[in-house]
Amino acid sequence: MTAEQSETERTPLDWNTLTATLERRGHVATSWNEIEPAKLPNGVLASMYRVGLPDQPGAPTIFKVYFPPDCHIEAHTHDCDYSEIILEGSQKVGSQWHYPGDIRIGLAHRGYGPLVAGPEGATVLFVFADGRWPAITIGKNDGSTLNVDTLERHFAAR
Repeated sequence: MTAEQSETERTPLDWNTLTATLERRGHVATSWNEIEPAKLPNGVLASMYRVGLPDQPGAPTIFKVYFPPDCHIEAHTHDCDYSEIILEGSQKVGSQWHYPGDIRIGLAHRGYGPLVAGPEGATVLFVFADGRWPAITIGKNDGSTLNVDTLERHFAAR
């Protein structure tokens, strides 16, 4: 792709092509623009890849997630350790606001939230220790803002 081509002209990267290239060459270069995001009902856009081969559930899993302005995500936890880096915008976690460059480090099975995107939205990079990233509801939350089923279906179809 040349620099003159628009972002919309990029061909989404599929797992089969990624796997074949990795197995043949041992490495691949791509970009977030080539990873088709899951589009959730609440306006969240989530792109994901795994370090190494895509079908390895024990591999670290990386997400880039855009939360639209004032988007609310209920408190939850994960089955693995994780880290979050605010790339753009702002996000309130519990009662504390976070801004570009801020890093949060979390342990598995320790709840946090709710999350609220700032008035400009928030773009966050999530690094999960392995493939056990799906959010798990805590307390009286019903999971409706997590959209775990939608995310799992999207990434399984690739």
